[in-house]
Amino acid sequence: MSVAPPSSAPVKRAPPLPPDQRRAAIIDAALPLLIEHGTAVTTRQVAGAAGVSEGTIFNVFADKDELLAAALETAMDQAPFEQAIANLDPSAPFERRLILATELIQRRIVDIWRLLSQIGHHRHPSGHTRLPDSPALIALFSAERDRLRTDPQDAARLLRALTLALTHPMLAAEPRRAADIVDIFLHGNGVEP
Repeated sequence: MSVAPPSSAPVKRAPPLPPDQRRAAIIDAALPLLIEHGTAVTTRQVAGAAGVSEGTIFNVFADKDELLAAALETAMDQAPFEQAIANLDPSAPFERRLILATELIQRRIVDIWRLLSQIGHHRHPSGHTRLPDSPALIALFSAERDRLRTDPQDAARLLRALTLALTHPMLAAEPRRAADIVDIFLHGNGVEP
């Protein structure tokens, strides 16, 4: 009995989309591939992941470099992070909201680090001198102003800095759990004087 070679099933094509949505879909498909393969990713791989032809990619982007730049710009966009923080349930206990916010901060730190590690810092937009404040995180702290010993903007900056220090792969051998970071943030490190 002979085994038939695997059939090459046709790639399922994505449904027609308006140009802006097509561009976003291609970028969304490219980001995980960039994290995995870096700049060695091919437009053929991106096309397969996006369910489009390579020609469609070149109808949307002038070349692979433009696609990489657009993907990096999308990854650095703080708007989805801000929206996720703003969508946290305001009726949840404060500490629970901080843990969820810290998990979002951690995910963003690791995702951006992985992407920049693969595609190189030379492609990083150089216009940023420091991490911008997070209005949504400041608003989360503002809702609990009476529990703070500092202003909400400073509290938001401190939580992000602590999370960075205890999460970033270049700073922490093993990332701390979000609940541990929030416990340290709210109650100190537990060391008796």
